[in-house]
Amino acid sequence: MLCSLPVTALYADNLKQPPKLIVQITVDALRGDLLNRYRHNFGPNGFNYLINNGVYYKNAHYHHGNTETIVGHASLATGAPPSVHGMVGNIWFDDSQSRIVYNIEDANYNLLTQGAGVNKKTEIDSTQAAAKSQGRSPSNIRVSTFSDEVVMASAGIGKAFAVSVKDRGAVALAGHSGKAFWFDKATGTFVTSDYYYETYPNWVTAWNKQQLPAKYSGTVWQPSIKNDSFTLKDLQQKSKLDLAGFGSQFPHPYGKKEDKYFTTKLTLSPAGDELTADFAKTLLVKEDLGQDNITDFLSVSFSSNDYVIHVFGPSSQEAEDNLVRLDSTLAEFFKQLDSQVGLENTLIVLSADHGAPESADYAHSLGIDHASYFAIDTLINDDIKATVKKRFGLADKVFRTYAHPYVYLDKDYIASKNVKLADVQTFVAELIRKQQGVYAAYAETDILRNQVTPSRIARLVSNNHFEGRSGDIYIVLNERGYVNDFDGLTVSSTHGSVWQHDTHVPIIFAGYGIKQQAIYRAVTPYDIAPTLALSANTTIPSGATGQGLVEVLQK
Repeated sequence: MLCSLPVTALYADNLKQPPKLIVQITVDALRGDLLNRYRHNFGPNGFNYLINNGVYYKNAHYHHGNTETIVGHASLATGAPPSVHGMVGNIWFDDSQSRIVYNIEDANYNLLTQGAGVNKKTEIDSTQAAAKSQGRSPSNIRVSTFSDEVVMASAGIGKAFAVSVKDRGAVALAGHSGKAFWFDKATGTFVTSDYYYETYPNWVTAWNKQQLPAKYSGTVWQPSIKNDSFTLKDLQQKSKLDLAGFGSQFPHPYGKKEDKYFTTKLTLSPAGDELTADFAKTLLVKEDLGQDNITDFLSVSFSSNDYVIHVFGPSSQEAEDNLVRLDSTLAEFFKQLDSQVGLENTLIVLSADHGAPESADYAHSLGIDHASYFAIDTLINDDIKATVKKRFGLADKVFRTYAHPYVYLDKDYIASKNVKLADVQTFVAELIRKQQGVYAAYAETDILRNQVTPSRIARLVSNNHFEGRSGDIYIVLNERGYVNDFDGLTVSSTHGSVWQHDTHVPIIFAGYGIKQQAIYRAVTPYDIAPTLALSANTTIPSGATGQGLVEVLQK
């Protein structure tokens, strides 16, 4: 009977053409529950198009501890945790340079736009301000990305692009072989570095000449939702940040385009995502994506949700309105995809780089009293320094620095005193573990020797460890306790913890003939890159630990 079946019936799945275009959408800080919470205010053609026509994985969690932007984006790109791809945090301490480094800074490659780069006087993202060079590249990512595999599988015919407001949101997903563009607040334009191009494509120059950010000059961010239609009562007024007159409640004035914080305010609002989508739609057309049978790849990372949550909190009216506006932006973007490529020829995947905790005052208003902001200078206090000196004879300089979530020790100084590094690491970890607000502290020596007590948290900490970049002690703060310092600014919410509000994100695959399903089993965003590779018939990224998702692959 088997022999009588036609070959086309036996191998229909294998003969199905790969998608003409794969679009990977990342909504920065989209915690796993937020789509369902606000869904009733979404239209039919944005988020709801994905939910109603796609495979929705509702129980997806990262398996690494430091849930920061570059860590999540690199994990989405590679299908692996930071112990494999090496991006352990937005910043880390580099022994060879004796300084904190920014994750994608690279002095070997310059920005193509004169005057572009981080303005340290106005930059509120302290991790970007840590960079000594304005140059950017993916050189620190230690394994291949899915975008790399798309380009390599086709000998360079397949195209790969990534766009984001955040440089790290674009560079990670573009990988080593794709092209990355990001929004530069100093110039109000989308920029790239000479790692990717010697000169800008004509269409990029033309897009920037439109000066689209200027259209927001003198306008305000008004809510698109009627006051009685907001999902939640706004309970977190105390912790909302008023940045340079942007206000802590609606309406939020952008100010004039000449104001030094004008472009920053755009990124703290739906405007940042609207500009990102407009640039991505132009790229889609001008680069002829999805126009042949060789799979192309486009990553679009929407950053505004993260900034809005930092400033106003995830349960604020601003956070809800921002997602409702992003929903409309996505609907227009999908319309363009359908017109140019056809949604049936396009595989779309949406996820997030991390989640977000509720602000402390929101939690307090609901009786969760243990929520708190943590003063980082209490971690290594005078008592700890004195105790270490008494035990080992080491001066205060043994403590190099703290770069979330790691304490870095001066290894050369310790060696010069003929003291065993492992002894100092374990001793300091034990002292820190006893500090108020600290849940756990893990010594590097125990992580490397696999001598940590088996637990979910210990596994996440180990998965975050990349020798030479990770520090000597990994600190886990108490649940709902976090550092909320944004370069001296006190903000509502800061992610980066091991707790499930930070690890939980949505994963939705849609288009390309996928049937609607809701899946509740445990999966991880590391599964995305292998699933895309199997769909596109490329090699799975070299360090991937994730697995192909059968609901997407078995149509």
